[in-house]
Amino acid sequence: MEIKELLKSKVSLAPMAGITDYVLRSLVRKYSKDALLTTEMISSEALTQVKDVVITKRNPDHSPISYQLSGHKPQMIANCAKYLEQFADMVDINMGCPVKKVTGGNDGCALMRNDRLAYDIVEAVKEKVSIPVSVKFRLGFTQDEMNFVEFGGWMQEAGADFITIHGRTRKQMYSGKADWTKIRDLTKSVDIPVFANGDINSVESAERCMELSGADGVAVGRSAIGDPSLIYRIEHFFKTGERLPDPTLSDKINDLKTHLDEEIALRGEKVGIKFVRKFYPFYINGVRNAAKYRSHLVLLEDYNEIIKALDFIYKENSELVQVSV
Repeated sequence: MEIKELLKSKVSLAPMAGITDYVLRSLVRKYSKDALLTTEMISSEALTQVKDVVITKRNPDHSPISYQLSGHKPQMIANCAKYLEQFADMVDINMGCPVKKVTGGNDGCALMRNDRLAYDIVEAVKEKVSIPVSVKFRLGFTQDEMNFVEFGGWMQEAGADFITIHGRTRKQMYSGKADWTKIRDLTKSVDIPVFANGDINSVESAERCMELSGADGVAVGRSAIGDPSLIYRIEHFFKTGERLPDPTLSDKINDLKTHLDEEIALRGEKVGIKFVRKFYPFYINGVRNAAKYRSHLVLLEDYNEIIKALDFIYKENSELVQVSV
């Protein structure tokens, strides 16, 4: 696919380690048929040693989909990109992860401190694959090292077809607010598409981000956890101007049940149940006694008990709504 075909939607799913797995991508795709999906970060070092069938798993309807690679060895990343080409419509190079265990190994956002190496990585991958190549990075490593405009230019020159930029520095991690206004400096300086990332948690925030950043689209990260229809609602607004209603508690509980079922099908019951525990807070966020429910849910190991608990949460809160009306 050409980059224009991959970006026919102005919304993408941002990569999140341990989050944007096969199941979450499938849930997002259930609502949006066009949004670009992105896998969780795949270590080139690990992929060289073990071909993880869980992390590379996809369905035909997952297209358009980008597979994200991390690393700092150009030829190794290029070889891994070539391997992933059989699954991917695009390969994304992670140059924005702020986690210490990633940057400490000279991967992720650490590459923003070595633009020559970053250039070599993109160039090597472009020479190896026939599909588009993108890069995800941040404003810089620290407030004093905001080199995102120059860095974006280098990535374009190296052959990158697409950029996603998170509106924070590495030092900020995920604290404070993403600076969408600064992203405009990048969108004005490069000729390839740029998607803005960071704090896109509603249709309204997506609209405001587009206005301030001048970006070609937005990448939704943490807010898609527990709300897999958010990307579609934003996408629908950009296409039609219509604001669709937020999901009801019934919608969210049903999506959570599907999420649980699919993780069990993918990983087995014991592992699948444990894996889904981190998603509970996002699905039931905002309901009465949410903290109590979360504490109870994470202790449950039996599938039927989890379903009973979810049905109880819905029943108790739907009755509360009826009484208040």
